[in-house]
Amino acid sequence: MTGQETEALPAPEDNRRQVLYWRLLARLFDQEEQATLESASLAVVEDIGLPASLLDPQVSVDSIVQRHPELAAEFEGLMVPPETETETETETETETETETASEGAGDDGRDRAAEVRRAALVSKVLLNVFASASGTVTAGQLSRWQSDAAWLERSFGCKPGQLRGGRAAGAGAGSTGSGGGGATPDLSRLIPAIGPELGAIEADLVKRMHLREVLADPKLAAQLTPSMSLIEQLLRDKNNLSGVALANAKALIRRFVDEVAEVLRTQVEKSTVGALDRSVPPKRVFRNLDLDRTIWKNLTNWSPEEERLYVDRLYYRHTARKTTPQRLIVVVDQSGSMVDSMVNCTILASIFAGLPKVDVHLIAYDTQALDLTPWVHDPFETLLRTNLGGGTDGTVAMALAQPKIAEPRNTVVVWISDFYEWRTEPLFESMAAIHRSGAKFIPVGSVTSSGRGSVNPWFRERFKDLGTPVLSGHIRKLVHELKTFLA
Repeated sequence: MTGQETEALPAPEDNRRQVLYWRLLARLFDQEEQATLESASLAVVEDIGLPASLLDPQVSVDSIVQRHPELAAEFEGLMVPPETETETETETETETETETASEGAGDDGRDRAAEVRRAALVSKVLLNVFASASGTVTAGQLSRWQSDAAWLERSFGCKPGQLRGGRAAGAGAGSTGSGGGGATPDLSRLIPAIGPELGAIEADLVKRMHLREVLADPKLAAQLTPSMSLIEQLLRDKNNLSGVALANAKALIRRFVDEVAEVLRTQVEKSTVGALDRSVPPKRVFRNLDLDRTIWKNLTNWSPEEERLYVDRLYYRHTARKTTPQRLIVVVDQSGSMVDSMVNCTILASIFAGLPKVDVHLIAYDTQALDLTPWVHDPFETLLRTNLGGGTDGTVAMALAQPKIAEPRNTVVVWISDFYEWRTEPLFESMAAIHRSGAKFIPVGSVTSSGRGSVNPWFRERFKDLGTPVLSGHIRKLVHELKTFLA
């Protein structure tokens, strides 16, 4: 054909891959089968030597792997990008591939046959996890979804439960264990993108199954992944649980508390409490010896002939700190809209309570206030004493908080709420009075893991005019504010 170039037609493998992905999208957005896509996908799967059960959403990945053990290695690390090769390896392999190209590879070097196979396996994992049907859920259905979710996590090179838990499952945030030994996944991107979705689906399945039925089965309860939505349900229903169900609920709450506490403790641990008190002479012990300063101050005693430094005075570091205790009063709205903030702040208060010279008090309220200070060192016990839900009346909490402010200059009051109150004027006036007394007042709209939250605009504007703007966002912001005050 003179002067013209023909447009390259898509390879048959490209069409097959598109059929599989179109079927995946169709089934994700509509539970009804599309006859044409189903028959075309079945033909593709059978032609490439994969079992037809791969297309059945009622068959778990575990079942397929049990029947076809050779597929287990393909599911492991299925969605992990290939590791970057070195230039030398790339050049060598490129030469080899040029000489001995496989039949499935096109002119661009892509192994299209492998891409079709991968599309079929990826579709299976994604469809089983994200296409959860509506209606009542049985214990078997929940267990099957959990095993499929574990396979999805393994396909990303993570450990089972790692994405749903939203943290590195006992490892550092940057390290994971890929079962197949592939590239290490970037959890800083995976967890925020996929983790919350998996957690939400699992929480919805648990809710539709009836939580008490799950908790009554120790084996099934042990497979649950603690999440904020699950903890909220447990806290709301704890008074209706007993025996095995109550014990399992407490175990899940403690697991979640311990995991969150580990993360928050890392953010707090670098804080120092109390300024150096230079009016107290330094302790003359070896561990306080300031070696650099001692050498510098005695340099005039250096003897060039003997090449020896004579020290006539030792210098020591000041380590004594001012002993005036800082008082931290945390007031938390425990109404239904503030569950995430309450759980986070209860744990955070317990961590600060463990620091020296910090006197922590904790108050929770809805239409009634509860002084939780006796249990502030144990967030697990504190959460078990809360009663979520109901309206909000901050004036009852203020009645407990104000008498605790003995020395305003050494006191910080952290008030966590969305500030949708029905007695707005009296509450704001009492908060302004705390600010004017010299105490540091920090109004907080949300201290969630995601940073999302709404605040009553009326309060937001008045706090801004008062010079104490509402702190909203990730809990790291509150940690920073408290460390600054207590340092």
